[in-house]
Amino acid sequence: MNYVKTGILLAALTAFFLAIGYAIGGEGGMLIALIVAGGMNLFAYWNSDKMVLSMYGAKQVDERAAPEFHAIVKELAGRAGLPMPKVFIVEDDQPNAFATGRNPENASVCATTGLLRLLDHDEIAGVMAHELSHVKNRDTLIMTVTATIAGAIGMLANFAMFFGHSRDGEGRGNPLGMVGGILMMIVAPLAASLVQMAISRTREYSADRLGGQISGNPMALASALKKIEHYVAEGQSDNVAQNPATAHLFIINPLSGGGMDGLFSTHPNTDNRVAALQQLAHEIDANGSMGGRMPDLDQAEPAPAESESAAAHPHDDAVRNWRRGSVPASGPASRGPWG
Repeated sequence: MNYVKTGILLAALTAFFLAIGYAIGGEGGMLIALIVAGGMNLFAYWNSDKMVLSMYGAKQVDERAAPEFHAIVKELAGRAGLPMPKVFIVEDDQPNAFATGRNPENASVCATTGLLRLLDHDEIAGVMAHELSHVKNRDTLIMTVTATIAGAIGMLANFAMFFGHSRDGEGRGNPLGMVGGILMMIVAPLAASLVQMAISRTREYSADRLGGQISGNPMALASALKKIEHYVAEGQSDNVAQNPATAHLFIINPLSGGGMDGLFSTHPNTDNRVAALQQLAHEIDANGSMGGRMPDLDQAEPAPAESESAAAHPHDDAVRNWRRGSVPASGPASRGPWG
């Protein structure tokens, strides 16, 4: 269903581009905007992974530098039928993770030190399975195509004033006129952004589901999502605050936390994601693949004790409270527009 939604939204975005492109600048203006936006996004498609990793000062690690983390990614990549991606770690107390790369053969996965310190083994595996799902689903390609069309719409909107004054070969003015051009400058990029964010949310749902299937433990991913949301709500990451345009890459938006399935959200509501993972866990349990009862997030069993280095971390009390079940879950999940 998420693939169907993505296809419908992409088709709608393309139709919107064609309609306003023809209305504003005719075939010529539409073609110019598409070529320029395509060139910009083609460059980003080939170089965005290096740019993002450089922005965050990510350091590549191997089995000697981070043996447990590297082994988790290697095992999950094998289960997913993917080539082994490059593995990176970013020095950041906020727990989070992202994947980048133009295709599975050139993919990288990255986790923050906060995530590796605060989550247990199964939760880290759930998060990395989610990121590998983005690689397997080629979400980088999907979002690049989306960004190309949305960028072209934005450029057409910037051309609106110019084309509003232009006249065709028969001396007729553009039907939009000056007022229509001004409205188009405001409305077109906003509408394109709404569709772009809706596509982003469908990709997160798909990555959650496939990630739960790859790891075999959807509730570990659900638990990780709730923990990450809890810490994101406590404060923003300085790294991401300096690069807000990359916030959509992370498993939880590091600038807003759980948020809602609203029109302006790049990520789904966390409770909705947890509910979908609970349903997946029921499906797996019904097939006898998990063996045992599905865990309840609100009554999670205590996790193994943290290491001495982790115990010294200022967030430890909150971590222990979460694991004892004293950090309350959010209210009832309620999907909003485009949910």
